[in-house]
Amino acid sequence: MDTDSRIVDIPITGRPKKRSTGIVGLNLLLDGGFPEGSIVMVYGTPLAGVDLAAMQFWKVEGEEGTYLMNDGDVETGMVDAAELHPDMYLPQMIGGRIVIDSLSTIIIRYGIDTALKFLRVAREEMRKRSANLVFVVYTNVHTPVEMTRIMRTADLVLEFKTEVHQSEIERTLAVHKIRDAAAPQRLLPFIITEHGIEASTTSRVV
Repeated sequence: MDTDSRIVDIPITGRPKKRSTGIVGLNLLLDGGFPEGSIVMVYGTPLAGVDLAAMQFWKVEGEEGTYLMNDGDVETGMVDAAELHPDMYLPQMIGGRIVIDSLSTIIIRYGIDTALKFLRVAREEMRKRSANLVFVVYTNVHTPVEMTRIMRTADLVLEFKTEVHQSEIERTLAVHKIRDAAAPQRLLPFIITEHGIEASTTSRVV
C-alpha cells in the first residue's frame, strides 16, 4: 500500500457516528443524535412524554428497528414482549433502533439484578452492531438505589419533566449523562402535539 492510500484510509475525525433521536431539537442539543452503539435511558412520569420519545426514535424512516412492548398496547410493527423473559429479548432485537418499553416492568417482574444483567448484555450487543437501545424507566416506581444503578449502566440518561405553573404546563428535557463526554448544561423545552414531541431548537440556560 502506498503512502497516499494509507492517508486516505485514516479517518478524518475520531468523533463517533450519531443516530437521529427522532426529535430535531434533541439532535441539535446532542450535536447530531445518540452516539452509535450506546444505550439510552429515558425516564419520567407516564404523562411526561417518555413513551412518545421512544416511539419517535423507533419510527425514524430509512432504518429498521424493533420495539419490544411489555406493559402497554401493542401497535402494528411492535413485538409483544409481555410474556417474554429478558433472556429472550436479544434474538428479537433486529435493526439499529431498539426500544424496550419498559425496563420498569422488567424490574417489577424479575428484579433489578435481572434487568441490569440484561442491559449489560444488550450494551455489548449494541456496540458490536453500532446500534442503539432506548429503554423507558418510570419515576416514582423504583427505589433511589435502583435508579442509581440503572443510571450507572446507561450510556446516556435523559429526563422528561412536567411542571404546572398556574394555568400553564411547562415541559422540559434534561440530558444528565453522556458517557465519555460532557452533558449539555441546558434544559430543552418541548411540547406534545398530535404528531408527538416537538422540541425547541433554541435552549435556555439553567
